[in-house]
Amino acid sequence: MLLHTPPLTSHLASVVRTPAPTAPQRARQVDSHQLLAGARELAIEHLGQTYHLRLTRNDKLILTK
Repeated sequence: MLLHTPPLTSHLASVVRTPAPTAPQRARQVDSHQLLAGARELAIEHLGQTYHLRLTRNDKLILTK
């Protein structure tokens, strides 16, 4: 037995076709040794400001303005 289904209205059709939200993308990951390239400090330009990423004697990273 065949059932007849009425056609979707344009409003319902747009709701049905709306894709599900996607999961947020992971942040890009960079190895600190590769970023510093053997140096202990890196200057980063951002919106006209200079920031300094420093590797401390205790192998910690510090970002300062």
